[in-house]
Formats: sequence, structure tokens, C-alpha cells
Amino acid sequence: MERISTCLKFYLLEAGNDGSIEHVDKALIANLMTLFFAGRDTSGALLTWFFWLISKNPVVENKIIDEIRQNLAENASPKHIFSNVQELGKLVYLHSALSEALRLFPTGPFLLRVPNQKDVLPSGHKVDQKTKIMLCSYAMGRNAEIWGEDCLEFKPERWLSDKGGIKHVASNNFLAFSSGPWTCPGKELAFIRMKAVAATMIHNFHVCILDGQNIVPSISAILTMEHGLKATISSRWV
Repeated sequence: MERISTCLKFYLLEAGNDGSIEHVDKALIANLMTLFFAGRDTSGALLTWFFWLISKNPVVENKIIDEIRQNLAENASPKHIFSNVQELGKLVYLHSALSEALRLFPTGPFLLRVPNQKDVLPSGHKVDQKTKIMLCSYAMGRNAEIWGEDCLEFKPERWLSDKGGIKHVASNNFLAFSSGPWTCPGKELAFIRMKAVAATMIHNFHVCILDGQNIVPSISAILTMEHGLKATISSRWV
């Protein structure tokens, strides 16, 4: 949330240059709408892959359910909707599982960059303003040199530190939210929203993925499932 707060302060500072309160309000509203809605399709795509992955890995789903129940407030109703940021912050294993899903199926499967001046890459290749560099985050997420020989496995534990928190991974290895000065300012907001949806769904519903589906990524700027995901939903509290 600190990054988002800093981003909004920057927007206010820039928008307030003309001294007009009306201009400040309009600029702030426009940028808030960008922060909230720019991640709509990306969050939806990632959650689709996430529910498919945990359906293939019931041990992971059970660990998420246990974590949710352990951190549920004593006075919470069985049909609980997760919306409290502090409450969501306790769901470390769920955060790890979402990160792992994002590693295997990054919603932005590639990034395109153009140098603003001549440079030499670490590989020794010379680039200039006419060079287009494509970074494939999908391939990087499945690279054994970065993630180990088990890189194709869905393993949320790889994101957990020895102290039980979230392990820091350098953004140049995990490009889901870009890297450096181009890092997505809505990263924390995206995780809060996805954790809220995932926790509420898993706590309140059984999501049963139907067999016999052809699960393949679409060829597009956002890594969605080409044929969608068919599932049956039933309440846990009937």
C-alpha cells in the first residue's frame, strides 16, 4: 500500500500545478480509475489459472483452507466475505500460491522495451533506439536456472521464507509486475484484490473443475485460457 500511496501523492502533486481544485479532483479520479480497472482483466485471468492449479493440487487447496480458518476472526460468520486488509495480510500461504500461479502463468506473458539511447546488454549485444527487446516472462517463469529443476511444478512453498513470511524474489527474475522504474504501482492493490476474491471463494464455495477440458493459453497480450474454464460451484455452508 505504501507504493500506491506514494503514487497517489505524485499524482496530486502533478495535478495541483495549476492550483485548480477541480483539476486536481479530475486528475485524481482518472488515475484512481486506472489503478482499479487496469488490473481487472489481468486479475481475472490469473484467478482462472489459480483455481485450475489448486484443483490439480488438492494438498495446496487444503492448506489454504486451513490457513483461512486459522486466521478467521472469532466473531466472523461462517459465510464470511474477506475485505479487511489486515485480515488478508495474514494469509501468507494464499499469497504464496497466487505468486506461484503468477510465475507459471504471468498475465503479461511478454514485455516489449525500446532503449532510449545506445547501450550494450550484459550478453554483449549492442542495442540502440531502433532495437526492440522482448522479455518473455512466461519462459522465465519456467527457467530451471532461475527457479530450479522443479520449475514446472506448482509449489507455493518456494515463496515462503524460513521465518514464515513471503520470500523476496528479485524483479529481474520475476517480471509479472515488470521491473525497476517500470514496476507496476498497483502490485499491492492487485494482490489484495486477488486474495480477497480467492479467500472468499475458497472459504464459501467448492469449486469443482469439470474434466475433459482443453486447457491451453490464448495467444494474446493477456494470458487468458483460450477456451475458458468450466466448473461447478456449490456452497460449503448448505
